[in-house]
Amino acid sequence: MKRRLGIIGAGGHGKVVADTALRCGWEEVVFFDGVAAKGAYSIGRWDVVDVPENASRHVCDAFFVAIGNALHRRTWSERLVADSLALTTLTDPSAVISPFADIGEGVLVVAGAVINVDARVGRGAIINTCASLDHDCVIGDYSHVCPAVALGGEVTVGEGSWLGIGCQVKQCIAIGNAVTVGAGATVVSDIQDGLTVVGTPARPQ
Repeated sequence: MKRRLGIIGAGGHGKVVADTALRCGWEEVVFFDGVAAKGAYSIGRWDVVDVPENASRHVCDAFFVAIGNALHRRTWSERLVADSLALTTLTDPSAVISPFADIGEGVLVVAGAVINVDARVGRGAIINTCASLDHDCVIGDYSHVCPAVALGGEVTVGEGSWLGIGCQVKQCIAIGNAVTVGAGATVVSDIQDGLTVVGTPARPQ
């Protein structure tokens, strides 16, 4: 039964995670964030109950890491697993996900997203509002596909990459690890690891 979900990270992204969790049928969410060490704190309508290091002391049925930074999201996900705390995946009921898609552990799929047939989304990735992944796309662990991003078929995105809001990627493009694609960019050629690209067509900054 989906009763109590612990959320690591009490920023704006955490609010989206909480809203999605409730839409997914979780009865209660509780937040853990470093700001709790400074005293009573709330995020919107939710209280931050403790610091993340103390999450294991609280009774939660599962946990979700709601941290935007890919490296920190990976670190906290691995810490929770090492502490034998269950990670969950959240997929908004309004998202359209093919039954033949593969969605990893700790993934967030937000309202209006579309994930097509034989797409694969790696552990801890974020598929944000109204993003679309066409057939056979592969999204690496802890990457973030921002709102309204459109990926053509067979696009590959490496680990820890950030595809900015509204960018578009032509079919069969390979985007490397730790890449940043600027908002509104149009990607028509492969991108090597670690680059930041902007513009139409997207070029290294």
